Amino acid sequence: MSATTPSTDATPESSADENPKAEYLRQYLREQVAAGDRYFKSKFIAEDVELSPKEIGALIVRLQESATELSIEPWSYTGATTWLVQPVKTA
Repeated sequence: MSATTPSTDATPESSADENPKAEYLRQYLREQVAAGDRYFKSKFIAEDVELSPKEIGALIVRLQESATELSIEPWSYTGATTWLVQPVKTA
């Protein structure tokens, strides 16, 4: 996976009260799935988002409910959870 620094553009979905690390992870995931569905393991994106795999794991669970523009589901567990992240298609 190539290193990508998420842009800092504010979006209507983001909240000023939200944890900055969670917002950074949300933006990263949004940019990664812009072209379609993606599968992620925390340990493989940790360097890209400058967070530990443990931090990512905790934040992604919170993002499952708060990131309305993304669908985030645990997909499989083999040593660590693989997450399926999809952009939410609006009608």
